[in-house]
Amino acid sequence: MTNEIRLAFEHPEERAEASSMTAYDRISLRDHPVEVEIGAFQQERGTTQRVCFNIVVEVLPAHKVGDDVDRILSYDKVTEAIAFELAAERFNLLETLAERVAARILQEPQAVRTFVRIEKLDRGPGALGVEIVRSANDLARGSLVEAVVMPQPSVIYLTNAAINSENLICWLDALSEQTSPCVLCVGLPEKLPALTHHVLVARRIELLAIEQNAWMLASRDNRCMVIETKTELDWVMKNNKISVWAPSKMVLDATQAPPFPVSDTVALASWLAQMLKAEELQVLGDFTTGEQDFSIRTLSLEADAL
Repeated sequence: MTNEIRLAFEHPEERAEASSMTAYDRISLRDHPVEVEIGAFQQERGTTQRVCFNIVVEVLPAHKVGDDVDRILSYDKVTEAIAFELAAERFNLLETLAERVAARILQEPQAVRTFVRIEKLDRGPGALGVEIVRSANDLARGSLVEAVVMPQPSVIYLTNAAINSENLICWLDALSEQTSPCVLCVGLPEKLPALTHHVLVARRIELLAIEQNAWMLASRDNRCMVIETKTELDWVMKNNKISVWAPSKMVLDATQAPPFPVSDTVALASWLAQMLKAEELQVLGDFTTGEQDFSIRTLSLEADAL
């Protein structure tokens, strides 16, 4: 028991050696610090913290691949796996990040098993972390799940005039008959909440106000599902449902936040459309100065069009 407790706090290399029943070679990355925004708590948003990586990869013995640098697992592949996953999205959980890093390392043909330990260094008096062990067999079992090609959705921005129109139900009837999924986006409500001079707080209030408008739209028709996460969006699109986007989580979790104020809600809808690889963004609303004349405008999704 004492030996098991000691090993629990040893470097992953010692743990790998103690648990391996096969004579694999090992490469290791020790005490690799990265400063990144990560965490599920509000105080962890909008700021970076130090995260330390310790990784061991069990690989095929070197004598089986010869003295050929192109046939061995480079140390750079390990650090590149970390950098790639951190750039791909903002993570709330170390556990999720560890899974993604391990899976990317195990895609290398030489990798057999990997130990990934990740620790936050600034959240308390000690290091707070997680360690996982994954094998190439684990990855192979996961890869048996058939990849699903996501359909290209229609992204439609509804102005407040369109939301309150007596024709809304008719439009939703038409959208529900489309063969492609539909994602609806809305803007700020007509009556805005009071904002503060604190930029991050004001941004959060505006996002919540957009979501309030999304729920108001959903209350008009039960077919409209308010969704918050990319996972929910994927499910809705695969099942060809009508969804209404609540932007807070995806905007706040993005590694590259929208480069404009969230009050520019048409640009925000375009940002989502580009993320979902939609072919176009349509805006439905009243574009006249006299009597209401509802029409659809199709906007370009080119970055320089925003």
